[in-house]
Amino acid sequence: MFRMNIRETLSANLKRYRRERGVSQEELAHLAEIDRTYISSLERCQYAASIEVVDRLAKALEVQAADLLKSLD
Repeated sequence: MFRMNIRETLSANLKRYRRERGVSQEELAHLAEIDRTYISSLERCQYAASIEVVDRLAKALEVQAADLLKSLD
């Protein structure tokens, strides 16, 4: 069985929660006080996020930080 690594999991969950809430990358960046290009890079699995960034994204998306890191498989 294939398991995504933590970056892939964060990428997939970040994109899914953002889209479910109808928030653009730019809006999320503003809410989380993070640069929009960094959001894009996270969603494309180019960077690893610090725990502080994960926490800010979770708060902006109104989910638990663990939800962004939870594997869906």
